[in-house]
Amino acid sequence: MKKALLSVSDKTGIIEFAQNLVANDYEVYSTGGTKKTLEENNIPVKSVSELTNFPEIMDGRVKTLHPNIHGGILADRDNSEHVAALKAHNIAPIDLVAVNLYPFEATVAKPDVTEADAIENIDIGGPTMLRSSAKNFKHVITVVDPSDYNTIIEKIKADAVDYEFRKSLMVKVFSHTNKYDEAIVSFFSNNKESLRYGENPHQSAEFVKTSDANNTLAGAKQLHGKPLSFNNIKDADATLFLAKQFDMPAAVAVKHMNPCGVGTGSTIQEAFQNAYDADAQSIFGGIVAVNREVDKATAEMMHSIFLEVIIAPSFSKEALAVLTQKKNLRLLEIDMTIEDKEKEFVSVSGGYLVQDKDLLNVKKEDMRVVTNTQPTEAQWKAIELGWKVVKSVKSNAIVLANDKQTVGIGAGQMNRVGSAKIAIERAIEINDDVVMASDGFFPMSDTVETAHAAGIKCIVQPGGSIKDQDSIDKANEFGIAMVMTDVRHFKH
Repeated sequence: MKKALLSVSDKTGIIEFAQNLVANDYEVYSTGGTKKTLEENNIPVKSVSELTNFPEIMDGRVKTLHPNIHGGILADRDNSEHVAALKAHNIAPIDLVAVNLYPFEATVAKPDVTEADAIENIDIGGPTMLRSSAKNFKHVITVVDPSDYNTIIEKIKADAVDYEFRKSLMVKVFSHTNKYDEAIVSFFSNNKESLRYGENPHQSAEFVKTSDANNTLAGAKQLHGKPLSFNNIKDADATLFLAKQFDMPAAVAVKHMNPCGVGTGSTIQEAFQNAYDADAQSIFGGIVAVNREVDKATAEMMHSIFLEVIIAPSFSKEALAVLTQKKNLRLLEIDMTIEDKEKEFVSVSGGYLVQDKDLLNVKKEDMRVVTNTQPTEAQWKAIELGWKVVKSVKSNAIVLANDKQTVGIGAGQMNRVGSAKIAIERAIEINDDVVMASDGFFPMSDTVETAHAAGIKCIVQPGGSIKDQDSIDKANEFGIAMVMTDVRHFKH
């Protein structure tokens, strides 16, 4: 008879699964609570001790870690030496292993969990059996997910447990044990922080830190204020990313993942003033990052308005004395160095997406002027600022900028003209030196027409539309300078 080893913490479906295995001529072996459950339901089951000839010891910590178990699982039945070793040591082959693990994640999620509780819920034998059987998937059916029980039984009945199906079960095992190990590392590294709630009060949330580098939000040194919220963390990361893009003194204000004001200057005080003036209304309750030390004068300006978080590479003692007067204001000290190999992860249903961060900066010499009218020197400076900012604005994105600040931002609209109209409506000024920057190409000339009607004299956009020439012709008609970068900056 074929042998199946069942040892599960989650008993969902295990009774019916075991019954079907027995009905299909499997001899069932089990441990501890699983064995008890099967016995209570009159299912023929033997103890693993009958395979090991050794009792469970140390409160069940040691029961399956034995050559008679792992030899039976790992033996390659196509290898004559392996088969001979089984016979020489009187080891019976094991043909199916169904294991799920101690509930470590559920245990550590409890608010009153102790380290001792966590340690006791680290499964050792379970992952070892799973990994052993998964390695030998060609000969051993490996089961980690109760939702697979019915499919496995149907395939056993039909003699259809083929190589590809076995391999798919193996992949599930290693995915499962990888996640399990990550949960253990996360708990004992203290890199999982429970948050009060998520985006909204009815959503639970955690901040899982994968790095403690001091140029990351996870590695930030919080100098003052209450703990960061879920939304604070997301907004702070977006603010930090944009602030790092500038070499000269720069200040960035963000609300709801979009910049609301960006300013540059010869000093950080001047840069913050320009960022504030860019949208004095929206900065209220926002998050600000600067790429230079916050001095007393800048701190006094920041202190005069309501901000949630201030990020900087450092704060002077005098600045801290001013800013810490507000007990809830979070002050984060973060290195502004860019890590050029940073990845970003986005969760989706059933998985996640991974990509390089959008760190590409296009220089003036890489851009193409495609119109008869050339940008002025002031417009080139505005192009540089606007193009840095537009990649941090949710698509469809339009940024209006001069050489020192953003003057209007339109974000996240379903069409580009809509974003342009919002940016124009919100603009603090529009004159010959203000440039319109677009994160994506113009599918038709209507955005150029909207820009002209507002008095915009220069546009920078990626190009790449089959109707680029329509936009170029329209810009020439209006005497607008148009620059193409050949790089888009979509941000979803």
